[in-house]
Amino acid sequence: MPTLTLGRWHNIERMKITRRSFNTGVAAGTVLSPLAVRARSLEQVQGGGKRLGYCIVGLGRISMGHFMPACRMSQKSRVVALVSGHPDKAAKMAAEYNVPTKNLYSYADYDKIADNSEIDAVYIALPNSMHAEYTIRAANAGKHVLCEKPMATTVKDSQNMINACKAANKKLMIAYRCQYEPTNLLAIKLIREGRIGTLQAIESANGFNEKLGEWRLDKKMAGGGPLMDVGIYSLNACRFLTGEEPMRIEGYSTVIDHDGRFETVEENDGWSMRFPSGVVASCTTTYGAGMPGFVRVHGSKGMLHMEPAFAYEGIHLHATIQDQEPIDQIEEQKDPDQFVREADTFAECVFENKEPKTNGQEGLRDMQYMEQIYKSAGRSLD
Repeated sequence: MPTLTLGRWHNIERMKITRRSFNTGVAAGTVLSPLAVRARSLEQVQGGGKRLGYCIVGLGRISMGHFMPACRMSQKSRVVALVSGHPDKAAKMAAEYNVPTKNLYSYADYDKIADNSEIDAVYIALPNSMHAEYTIRAANAGKHVLCEKPMATTVKDSQNMINACKAANKKLMIAYRCQYEPTNLLAIKLIREGRIGTLQAIESANGFNEKLGEWRLDKKMAGGGPLMDVGIYSLNACRFLTGEEPMRIEGYSTVIDHDGRFETVEENDGWSMRFPSGVVASCTTTYGAGMPGFVRVHGSKGMLHMEPAFAYEGIHLHATIQDQEPIDQIEEQKDPDQFVREADTFAECVFENKEPKTNGQEGLRDMQYMEQIYKSAGRSLD
């Protein structure tokens, strides 16, 4: 398991001319400087010729099963480097994705990514408690960062991530894939157009039955229980569906199954939120039962129901609207298409110098609200 302490920063060495760029230069009658090679590469990217080079930090289920396959399908993203504490696993994945041995890193020499001009950005898929350290180190290495949610485990760490990326003039995006998914975007459109009338209330739930021994049940690694992992989907959905920020939050937390799983984290969380418009949201999440993720939005002229709402594929929206035909939409694209969309959105932000919609501030706000939920429930993120 990689260390949780910040490592020493490594000085950035000069970029080296690769054999490929050298041969290209010779063929053209000239040899480009390393900076010229890099500048030309970026021009090719913006013209559609090159894909954003991702360094995958953490080889787990979400990276190997979803994000890396997405990069292989993508026209704008590709896997160029790996960071892992398991050399055998890294070697196997490197062979599958044509990653050269020189681009394999351990957590101890992670800072050396600064020397690798093939790496444009890192994708961080580590346990929650490690997000801040490896984001900050990436920014100091001159790399953009796409970080899995939750952003971190504390508000302070989240702000430090934002500060580090800002100081390095690098993009920071939090992987809220649902905000880029077509069915969720349709729900937002129907609400903004007033199709279901004035919003009144939202209900949402998301959870599953977690197994003993998983890192998510260790507060030192996860930061908290189901709220941090899957409850955050409901929290974020209520915010982007209403387009508002909650002005009052009340939370509850319980442990029902005293079977050894919940020694450091809670089993269940429930919370209510009041938004400035008067909309009230009620949400629940659990690690103790199968709880298919859903969202119901009630308006004066109708209702939107999404279930599944947060899955990797097959998201289903059903809308019943007064005096209109019902609307049904099911996302037909298959996993990992949502991750393709997410990776490519970040690539576009980097190439076109745009701020990601789900930037560090978006992640920070959810961290602040989860802190309030835990505080109300008598728990703490610290």
